[in-house]
Amino acid sequence: MKNESENNNHHFRFHMPFVHMFSVFGDDWFSLKAEAFARFFGTPIFLISQTVIVAFWIAINVMGFTKFDVYPFILLNLAFSLQAAYAAPLILLAQTRQADRDKAHAEADAMHREALASASEQRELFASKQSSQLLELMEQNTKLTEITKALSERIESLTKEIHNRFVSETK
Repeated sequence: MKNESENNNHHFRFHMPFVHMFSVFGDDWFSLKAEAFARFFGTPIFLISQTVIVAFWIAINVMGFTKFDVYPFILLNLAFSLQAAYAAPLILLAQTRQADRDKAHAEADAMHREALASASEQRELFASKQSSQLLELMEQNTKLTEITKALSERIESLTKEIHNRFVSETK
């Protein structure tokens, strides 16, 4: 089972040197929730919801259904100011954490590219070494073939010579 999980996480091997890194603001519950909330500020759901709430707020105050925040909507301005006061640092927090992650990923990708280049060079050197060994083996084979041919020719000539002597002696 361990071997299977190692194979599944093999593609993260270049990210492992950065596992010890924590983001500038930490990885505790508050930081993660703050980042999620900051990311929510840029979504269409948030923008549409805020627009509906503000329109409803203005409508009920202008039409006179309630008088808790009459024109010039001081309470609404206070709510927007409060929202901006919290949104800006939360957005900066999310951007900083994302920048940290991007930097770690970029360094891991650079290490991966270097490892690929190194592996490619090693394969190229190995292929070159194998090619030279094959050429050397072919040369040795050629020499052995020439020696075998020469020996075969010598055996043939000796065999003919012995045959001729044997035949001449028997006559």
